[in-house]
Amino acid sequence: MSSSEPLVQSVLLGEAVEHAPVAILVADEEMRYVAANATACGLLGYTREALLKLRITDIARYPEAEGEFEAMIATGELMGRTTVVCKDGTKRSLRHRSSETSIAGLTYYVSVLWPDP
Repeated sequence: MSSSEPLVQSVLLGEAVEHAPVAILVADEEMRYVAANATACGLLGYTREALLKLRITDIARYPEAEGEFEAMIATGELMGRTTVVCKDGTKRSLRHRSSETSIAGLTYYVSVLWPDP
């Protein structure tokens, strides 16, 4: 393997995730969004800049949302349905899979969301 292959793979993976046909959101331990792909921004109606100023509970506005996040932290993974509120106030029911990951030694939480076909 040449020394440039990991870098090429990283760039290709980053491009693939950015334009994936599913919404991908990354949050920190305080439930603040730290990354979002283009599909997440489009689905929720926010610019990336605006979305990265929000917390999970700004999008998932239901009483159980914080407890679900804590359960995901405790078990390392959560799958099912969630309801999100888009910027225009529209509510959408989405499927999701969320799990813990480590990036550069720091813990983050990645959620993949998609509508039913």
